[in-house]
Amino acid sequence: MSSMILVDLIQIVMTTLTVGSMYALVAVGVSLIYNATGVINFAQGEFVMLSGMTVASLYGTLGWPLPAAVAAALVVVVLYAALLMAITSAFAARISLIGVLIITIGASIATQGAAARIWDSDTHRFPPFSGDDPIRILDATITPQALWIIGVSAICIAGLIWFMRSTITGKAMRACALDKAAATMVGIPVRTTILLSFVLSGLLGAAGGIVTTPLTTIDANGGMLLAIKGFTAAMLGGMGSIPGALLGALLIALVETTTVTFASGAYKELPTFTIIILVLLLLPRGLVGGRHETGLHHDDLTRT
Repeated sequence: MSSMILVDLIQIVMTTLTVGSMYALVAVGVSLIYNATGVINFAQGEFVMLSGMTVASLYGTLGWPLPAAVAAALVVVVLYAALLMAITSAFAARISLIGVLIITIGASIATQGAAARIWDSDTHRFPPFSGDDPIRILDATITPQALWIIGVSAICIAGLIWFMRSTITGKAMRACALDKAAATMVGIPVRTTILLSFVLSGLLGAAGGIVTTPLTTIDANGGMLLAIKGFTAAMLGGMGSIPGALLGALLIALVETTTVTFASGAYKELPTFTIIILVLLLLPRGLVGGRHETGLHHDDLTRT
C-alpha cells in the first residue's frame, strides 16, 4: 500500500512539473506584457498554437528539417506578436483598458478562425524529439518529451530573468514597467520597449508550442484555454511578477494533476476556474504580490 502511494506521489510530481512548465511559459508571457502595458493579453495562447501548428505542418507533414521548421515557427510568432502590439496600440489612445482587453480576446478568436481555415480543426502533432519510450522511476513513468518540456521551460524562464536583471535592455524594460513617464524623460523608447515585451512573450509561447505539441497535440481552438490558465497562474502568483507566475503555474498544475489522479479527468478544468474566482475575491494581489498599478495611461502604448 505504501509503495503504491509513493508511486502515485512520484507520478504526481513528474506530471506537475511537466504541465506546470507549459503553464509557466504562458503565465510568464502574460505577466511580461502586463508589466509593459497594464493589459492582460488573452491572445497569449495563440503564440503556442501558431508555433505548434507551423512545426507540425512543415516538419511533421512536409518533411522540412526540424531546425528550419522551428525557425519558421519563431518568425511566424514574432510577426504575429508585432501585429498584435500594433493593433492594441492603434486603439489604446481612444478606448479604455477594458476595451483593449476585449480586443485581445477578439484577436484570439480571429486567430483561431484563421488557423482553422489555413489548417483545419483537427488535432496535430509531430514526432517527439527523443522517441516515445518512457523512462521508469519505480512504477511511475515519464516520457523523454516531458523532460524536453521541463528543460526548455526552465532555460527560457531563467534566461528571461537574467535578461531582465542583468542587461541594459532588460533594465530599461523594468524601468518602463515601474514608471513610463520617467523612462521617457531619461530617453528610453517606450514604444520599442513595449514591442520587445510582446516579442519576448511570443517567443516564450512559441517555445512552449514547439516542445509540447509532440506530447499533447495542438489544434486551432486550443489557445484560449491556455490563455485562461496562464492568466489564472499569473493572478495566483501576483500579476506582473515572473517568479509569482512560475509559482502559480506549478500550483495550478499540482491541483489539476491531483484531481485527475484521485478523482476524474472530467473535473480537470474545474480547479482552474475555481482558483480564478477565489483569487479575484480573496487574494487580488496574488501570493507573491504583483504591481501596485491598476493599468496604464491611454498614451502609454502610443508614446514614441
